[in-house]
Amino acid sequence: MAAASPMASQLKSNFTTSVARGLLSPRGISGVPLKVLTSRSRPCFTIKAVQAEKPTYQVVQPINGDPFIGSLETPVTSSPLIAWYLSNLPAYRTAVSPLLRGIEVGLAHGYFLVGPFVKAGPLRNTEYAGAAGSLAAGGLVAILSICLTIYGISSFNEGEPSTAPSITLTGRKKEPDQLQTAEGWAKFTGGFFFGGISGVIWAYFLLYVLNLPYYVK
Repeated sequence: MAAASPMASQLKSNFTTSVARGLLSPRGISGVPLKVLTSRSRPCFTIKAVQAEKPTYQVVQPINGDPFIGSLETPVTSSPLIAWYLSNLPAYRTAVSPLLRGIEVGLAHGYFLVGPFVKAGPLRNTEYAGAAGSLAAGGLVAILSICLTIYGISSFNEGEPSTAPSITLTGRKKEPDQLQTAEGWAKFTGGFFFGGISGVIWAYFLLYVLNLPYYVK
């Protein structure tokens, strides 16, 4: 082996002298000096970790304590009120037919889309504001229905079973949601289009056929 260089020998000598004199005395997190274990080859250090005095409460944690589910449980998402509200939305009412769920969603969207188009459309200051806004809302419903159809074709295959889980997070078996099939999604899309157009017609009828004294008109 080649002999060590004079600079390396000098650095090694200075380090050994510093350790021997006690100049190298690092402290751990708890303030306790680190123990210096002398060795023939190199010094070794023992680090002592400090334990927290009080355990901290985890507000956000994996749902059911299982990090492999890929969902988090928070005071908001695990609230009984939030769970009740979400379970009553049409998209999560698995006991209802996909066709009826689509009609319900479409009615809500079509009915409330008329107002923004009437009040913010390009013909808002003319006598044709109601008709133009209603036609624009109906056109948007048709566009959304086409988007739903494209999503169903690209996501589900004809004749395959539902892609929805057949078991709950607590381990209880359930019937898979038929909305997550090609046939169920087609029914949902058809119901959305019918409900959306019906909502637009109903809003136009209330505003401009019955001519009721609405504040926003």
